Amino acid sequence: MEAEVGARMLERLDYLKIAPRRILDAGSGPAREAKALARRYARAQLVALDISLPLLRRARGWFLDKKHLVCGDIVQLPFADGSVDLVWSSMALHWASDPAAALRELERVLAPGGLLMFSTLGPDTLKELRAAAGAARVHAFIDMHDIGDMLVAAGLSAPVMDMEMLELTYRDPALLLQDLRASGQTSARADRPRGLAGRRFGERLRERLAPRATFEVVYGHAWKREQVKTVRVFKRLP
Repeated sequence: MEAEVGARMLERLDYLKIAPRRILDAGSGPAREAKALARRYARAQLVALDISLPLLRRARGWFLDKKHLVCGDIVQLPFADGSVDLVWSSMALHWASDPAAALRELERVLAPGGLLMFSTLGPDTLKELRAAAGAARVHAFIDMHDIGDMLVAAGLSAPVMDMEMLELTYRDPALLLQDLRASGQTSARADRPRGLAGRRFGERLRERLAPRATFEVVYGHAWKREQVKTVRVFKRLP
């Protein structure tokens, strides 16, 4: 699914006129869109950042070299102010410990007139699993309108947001759970139950779980405000 969302994000770049010199793939994972971004913006330097070193190593193996890979946290970026012209963040924001803080950091590293383009997941994501397992056991996702408010609070301008629902169907609910585990889609909420749920819970979950998974995909972009120059005018007194 991440690959499909990334492809749809790339299509949206057709409607935006930008010529970035440096691109940051923030929360890149294995940097699925890196090659397409490099083809589109051939003169740009591309840097991929992710908190997972194994995923970054996968990116290095097929496209990016070591000097363009950075292991770091999207909430505390190791880059200078105004050093990036395009921040690309596909399906990463919902994993941030503090999404509002992450957006403030992304705004900080953007150059004036730079573009933030992202996708994330909304609150109806995995609603079938939430109904079967209980809300406390499923990752919580932020509403699209709240993300828009965060963009404005972070100092970004002209935010544009939209959303679509994607549904995956399975022959068996067990395959859904297997797919989620294999893709790393686990709960990162701090208040989740820490103990083992037990065999009985697992059996009840498979009985209750519908053989489908809904993903509310939220897309957005916003701009770093241009710097405003002030000119002082002095009048000569007669």
